[in-house]
Amino acid sequence: MKILGIETSADDTGIALIEAEGKFGPDFSYKVLGNAISSQAIHSQYGGIFPALAKREHAKNLPAVLDQVLGDANEPVPHPNIDAIAVTHGPGLEPCLWTGITFAQELSKKWNVPVVPVNHMEGHILISVMEKGKLAQFDFPALALLVSGGHTELILMKSFGQYEYIGRTRDDAVGEAFDKVARLLELPYPGGPEISRLAAYARSEKLPALLKLPRPMMTSDDYDFSFSGLKTAVERYVQAHELQSLDREKLACEFEDAVTDVLVYKTLRAVEEYGVNAVVMGGGVSANKYIRVRLAEALAKVGARLLVCPPEFSTDNGLMIALAGYFHALKKEFADPENLAANGNLKLC
Repeated sequence: MKILGIETSADDTGIALIEAEGKFGPDFSYKVLGNAISSQAIHSQYGGIFPALAKREHAKNLPAVLDQVLGDANEPVPHPNIDAIAVTHGPGLEPCLWTGITFAQELSKKWNVPVVPVNHMEGHILISVMEKGKLAQFDFPALALLVSGGHTELILMKSFGQYEYIGRTRDDAVGEAFDKVARLLELPYPGGPEISRLAAYARSEKLPALLKLPRPMMTSDDYDFSFSGLKTAVERYVQAHELQSLDREKLACEFEDAVTDVLVYKTLRAVEEYGVNAVVMGGGVSANKYIRVRLAEALAKVGARLLVCPPEFSTDNGLMIALAGYFHALKKEFADPENLAANGNLKLC
């Protein structure tokens, strides 16, 4: 089955075409026929995503990205051999989501193929459990740790499609906190990679810490998160002190340590309580090398493994939407294209 995936939930325009076969399990396999992403660098000058501007850029980029994907797949642009179109319908920025949905509706009518609505977060889960064109070997139940600019969630996965939220952020998402702290340190957007770069330098040079930041809610009796207070602690320090040479590196290191400590501690507690042997980490922040290494090492000590996609697929992309769409298409979970709507606050369960 050939599935075209369309992703426009934020500021990345992603389209991918896959050919897949088999049910969710060891018999499943897929190959990527075409995959392209157009990232909107224009938002960096504003320090964040402007939805109206992102919507305009998506509308401009979608036809060109589609042409590239179909060209790479040697599919005729007017009438490609495609079985279904998978499109993100939430969560995300609704103006952006509508752009992808409208594009999918037009293609569905033009090509006479069905449309599969996909939850963006399920896409992040699916691409993180893939290894070399097949499903990684793991058993249910498993945990998903979804970390991005808009989400910080711990989800118990009982099977594919059966999810239960056990914890989520009460305020800022972890990626949002990275961006806010980066702005406080006068670093460019997106802030996550810049914070990580400075933190890595501080560790390599063994720079002494400037202060000890809080680890919010780390030992609370639930699995919720809170990162706004951590950002506020950095803000108060920056406002009270004139930053000297290498102070930004030291602050970045302590901030990344604090975030990582919380994520690792809460995830390990959940692993032990729910008896899982695999943690799936997805979302843009999963590209953070330090968090990956710390979490993988901690899980290995308790006999669990970390499943995480290559860094280049941690950000939003059409491939993850095509993969999720395939499994729903197998069940013929198609939507009426005319009634398909964006839901910026869509939940997995």
